[in-house]
Amino acid sequence: MKKIIGSFLLAAGICFASSVSAQDSYKTALGVRLSSSAPMVSNSISLKHFLNERTAVEALFSFGDPLALGAMVEMHKPIGVSGIQWYYGGGGYLGFVKTFDVNKNREITNTNFGAMGVVGLDYKFVNLPLNLSLDWKPELNIVRDINFEPAAVGFTARFTFGGGKANNE
Repeated sequence: MKKIIGSFLLAAGICFASSVSAQDSYKTALGVRLSSSAPMVSNSISLKHFLNERTAVEALFSFGDPLALGAMVEMHKPIGVSGIQWYYGGGGYLGFVKTFDVNKNREITNTNFGAMGVVGLDYKFVNLPLNLSLDWKPELNIVRDINFEPAAVGFTARFTFGGGKANNE
């Protein structure tokens, strides 16, 4: 875990040094999302990429137990303050949970599949390649263990790459 965080911080530092930006928009961002421990896709690495001015795709990789991969399409709308937007969207995830099977007397991995939605705020600092997001991301587990998790609140900090017209108002 410490090696992963150390590698991430080193890569982010290199990117930070090489991508000084004087604008409040970004094309791609990579960072860490921290959230409540109840959802399938909880603490994760977040990669967000804008397809056009208002549409972004966000990929999430949650490591540990459960291990999960998720993807969402997000629609961004300006609020009126430079650098801040609200967004909504949805997507799906694939998760792998370790459980102990008493019949086989060993640990097994169960595969889960589900849907997730998102509503949040996104802020890009003006003269810094840094993006912060605060969101609510409820999940509905569909396969293996039908379950709804409404309390998935998260905070994301990302380093941004590529500026331009991705989010200009």
